[in-house]
Amino acid sequence: MEPRISDGAADRPRSAMGKQTGRVIVIGPYLRTRRGDPDAREDSSAIRGSDARLEEAVGLARAIDLTIADALVAPVSQIRPATYLGKGKVEEITGLVASHEAELVVMDCALSPIQQRNLEKAWRTKVLDRTGLILEIFGRRAKTKEGSLQVELAHLNYQRSRLVRSWTHLERQRGGFGFMGGPGETQIEADRRLIGDRITRLENELKKVQATRRLHRAGRQRVPYRVVALVGYTNAGKSTLFNRLTRSEVQAADMLFATLDPTLRALNLPHGGKAMLSDTVGFISNLPTQLVAAFRATLEEVLEADVVLHVRDISHEDSEAQEQDVEAVLRQLGIDPAGGQRIIEVWNKIDRLSAEERENIENIAARRPPDRPCFLVSAETGEGIDRLLAAIEDLLAATRATLHISIDAADGAGVSWLHRNSEVLDKSLQDGRYEMTVRVDETKRDLVINRFDAVPLAP
Repeated sequence: MEPRISDGAADRPRSAMGKQTGRVIVIGPYLRTRRGDPDAREDSSAIRGSDARLEEAVGLARAIDLTIADALVAPVSQIRPATYLGKGKVEEITGLVASHEAELVVMDCALSPIQQRNLEKAWRTKVLDRTGLILEIFGRRAKTKEGSLQVELAHLNYQRSRLVRSWTHLERQRGGFGFMGGPGETQIEADRRLIGDRITRLENELKKVQATRRLHRAGRQRVPYRVVALVGYTNAGKSTLFNRLTRSEVQAADMLFATLDPTLRALNLPHGGKAMLSDTVGFISNLPTQLVAAFRATLEEVLEADVVLHVRDISHEDSEAQEQDVEAVLRQLGIDPAGGQRIIEVWNKIDRLSAEERENIENIAARRPPDRPCFLVSAETGEGIDRLLAAIEDLLAATRATLHISIDAADGAGVSWLHRNSEVLDKSLQDGRYEMTVRVDETKRDLVINRFDAVPLAP
């Protein structure tokens, strides 16, 4: 990527602090990795190029409409406890900040409160690390009450460790419930107490959200719709695929974290069955742990899903590194990407591949083991969608029993019960009786057999 990016002066956005933000400098302080380093092999960033990582950081900054004045990689051989960067690099960036008259420096790493404070003093401007930047994006994108609660909880947990001065920076979170501390109470103590009270309140509200979600999920299980969840790296094309599969119009854009709040829509399967398709928040490398914890209620849809579609942008140069990042988050959620057969990899954006690249990808896909299936699709053009839908249907059917039932047409209550509690694959009227082929969960198999004298069919 081009490290220096021209900026526009018009319509400068407001920063998280509420004042006008002018020029922004993005710094990529990436550790140099040594060949043969065992830790490097486990770290997806070790196989991701510095330019690609910086480009992603610039994309994150642009996602909240920041005006990029400059972007550069600052290789780090050793992390300094005080400033993260070495003294010489700090001085070099000081001159860069002055020459651009930058009002914000984004550091594409996780800074400690002390490092952040020291860099702000050295550069005389606001400094935002990767965690803070992602929190800002989520704060702007959350539309539902649940999403807003989750983002605010994550933001307060992040901010609590960074109270060093100032009362006014808490006014956004404090709203109308603030009060002055008593005699002898320091400003920071009052801040921390207010944040602690607000965190407790948010956690209680999120518990109610989780209870509501459990009720909704129990209702879907009675219906009985299966759940298919989309997961993947941000900007992998999940929302476009979601729209293609469900014929919906969920926002989809070539932008990091274009969509944030979870969405559920009905998914029509090839043979008339239905499932619920859930679109979740996109993952990213070094996703803040506060967000993983805060969004656990949302991501419960993934935990409970019968099928998980791992959507990958197969045309991206860092597709393998992105795969590792997504699998790392799935492990944090308690899902083993290599265990079981409920995960289907969807290699998206094949329309962006050249003929040679496509042939190579198809050969790789053909050599995949049967327990790690993958499907090449283009959510944009619709290529490969039919095969993917058939695979989803087959995987859902693998854990269900198919039964044949002959029921008196006058038994309206029985026919209605079957429609509510099973997936009716075929139904015909012959000599006053309905001949029905239904698919039911294993948990209801014996109940249906005993009640309707059903005959199991070979899978």
